[in-house]
Amino acid sequence: MTSRQVDVLVVGAGPAGLTAAARLARTGAHVVVLEREQSPGGVPRHCAHRGFGNRPHVLTGPAHARRLADAAARAGADLRTGVTALDWAGPRALTTVGPQGAETLAARAVVLATGARERPRAARLVPGTRPAGVYTTGELQQAVHLYGQHIGTRAVIVGAEGVSHAAADTVRAAGAEVLALVTELPRAPAAPAWALPARLRQRTPVLTGTTVTELLGRGRLSGVRVRHRDGRTTVLPCDTVVFTGDFVPDHELARRGALTPDSGTRGPAVDGALRTSRPGVFAVGSVLHAVESAATAAREGAHVATAVREWLQDGTGTADPYWPGGVPLLAGPSLLRIAPNRVTPDDRLPYLLRTAVPLPRPALYVTQDGRPLHRERFHLTTAVPHRPLKLTARWTHRVDPRGGPVHVTVARPHPR
Repeated sequence: MTSRQVDVLVVGAGPAGLTAAARLARTGAHVVVLEREQSPGGVPRHCAHRGFGNRPHVLTGPAHARRLADAAARAGADLRTGVTALDWAGPRALTTVGPQGAETLAARAVVLATGARERPRAARLVPGTRPAGVYTTGELQQAVHLYGQHIGTRAVIVGAEGVSHAAADTVRAAGAEVLALVTELPRAPAAPAWALPARLRQRTPVLTGTTVTELLGRGRLSGVRVRHRDGRTTVLPCDTVVFTGDFVPDHELARRGALTPDSGTRGPAVDGALRTSRPGVFAVGSVLHAVESAATAAREGAHVATAVREWLQDGTGTADPYWPGGVPLLAGPSLLRIAPNRVTPDDRLPYLLRTAVPLPRPALYVTQDGRPLHRERFHLTTAVPHRPLKLTARWTHRVDPRGGPVHVTVARPHPR
C-alpha cells in the first residue's frame, strides 16, 4: 500500500465536491478528488432534463456535470474516478482502493461530499413478490440515459415531488406510459413548474392520500396494489414501478469517523462554516441535507472552499473554540430538519429547513434560552413537505456561544 500527502482531499465528485475542488485548486492548493463512479459529476450525469446551471446558460444535467468536472480539472484538481474511500487511517487520512490498487491519502483538510441515496423498495418495507421492473429514480435514469435499456410499457411513480416528475419524464423518454404518480401526502408537494405540465400536457393523474401496499407479479411486475385515504384498495396494472424521493445521506464515512451526527438530518453535524466535529474535516452538499438541488450543493461547495482555505492558512491545527461543544440548532415541532445545525456568532450561510406537515402562512421564531433572536415570515400561502424553506443567518451575531441550544419554531398564524 502506497501513501501520499496532499493539501485537500475531497470525497465525492458531485456539484458540491467539484465546485469546492475548483475554487481551492485555483489558490494553488494540491487538491485530490475521489469518486467511486467511473465518471465525475454526481447525480446530474444521468438527469437528461434542463434546469441545471445559472441563467442564461441553463443546461441539461450531463452538460452541467461535464462543465463542473472540466472547471475543476482546468483549475488543477486531480480527479480520480473508480476510487472508493474505505475507512479512516488517521484524523485526516483515508485508505482508498482503485484501479491502481490500495493507497493511503493524508491531507491537511478533508471535505466529505459523499451525497445521498434513495431508499430502495426493501428499505421502505413494501411487501409482495420480487419481480423485475422495480427501480429507484437513480437506477431508472442510469438505465435509460446512460445505458439505453428498455424498461417496460406502463409505469407507476411512487412519490409526487420534483424528482418524481423528473422520473416520469425519464419513463416517457424511454417510450413508456406513466399511469399515475402516487403519494401518501394529502397534497402533492411538487412545485407548479413540475406539476402543471404533468397534469395539463401529459394528463398524468396524481393520486394523493394513496399508499402502495403490495407489489404483484411473478418474474415481471404485473401491478401494484394501493390503498386510498378512504380505505378502498385498487390494483394499478403496470410492468414498471419507480420509487422516488425518501433520500438519506450517504454518511458511512462520517459514521466510521465518529463525527458528531445530527438527529434531524442523519448526516454529520456542521456549523455555518460547514465544519464537522473533527478539526480539519468539513462536510458539504446532500450528505448534510438529503436532498437539495444541484445549485444549492454548488453554492455550499463555494462556501466551504473559503472555510477550508482559512483552515489551511491558519496552520495551527487546533480545533475551533466552538467545537465540539458548539451551540446546537434545533428544529421544533412541525419541522423535519435544519442544516447547518450548529451555530457560531460568525455564521453567514443561510439555513435550509424542511417541514413535516403543510404550514399555512409560515413564520419562524428563533430563540435561545427564552430570548428572541429573530422572526421571519415567508411569502408563501402554504409551505408544503419536500420543498425547502430558507432561513437567513443575519441573526447569528446575537447568539451567546456559551448559552443553551438555539431553537427554531413555527409561529402559529393569527386568525383573520
